[in-house]
Amino acid sequence: MRFIPFAASGFALAMLAASATAAFAQKVTAEFDESVNFAKFKTFAIRVSDVVSQSPALNSELTRKRVVTELERALVAKGLTKTAGRADLDVSFSLGADPGTKSERRLVTPRGGRARTVQVPNMQGTLIIDMHDPSTRELVWRGVAMEDERDPVKLASKLDDMVKKTVAKYPPKK
Repeated sequence: MRFIPFAASGFALAMLAASATAAFAQKVTAEFDESVNFAKFKTFAIRVSDVVSQSPALNSELTRKRVVTELERALVAKGLTKTAGRADLDVSFSLGADPGTKSERRLVTPRGGRARTVQVPNMQGTLIIDMHDPSTRELVWRGVAMEDERDPVKLASKLDDMVKKTVAKYPPKK
């Protein structure tokens, strides 16, 4: 039997915890039309939104309102002005969540000897935020946030953060 010093085993546990956290972190990406001058956009209106999920915790009017509210806050914080009428940007979003399974490696022994792969249930939520230029009717910016979470209620609790992290990528840095 080999002795592992406490400091080394503590470091290994910290690294394992960090990698587990990274595995469940939100993935946020954004793409945009490089020919567009984003400085010209001063106002926005949220036009269309869609929530599609089999889970009652997500598929509700309350979830839609919550995303709209957080999206409005985030865009105002970026210097845009909300308007109900004609706007420089038409903003829409789609939230989808599907149940599935995810592979995880789990240690068989407490000392980290062997590991096995198991299938665990999870919910993958995807939030897509689109911004269209109404004068050209073209998509000028799209942000996508993905979150893996086993519990739909916990996924719903992360929606505000998903919106903030996605809108943080607007306006794009060329």
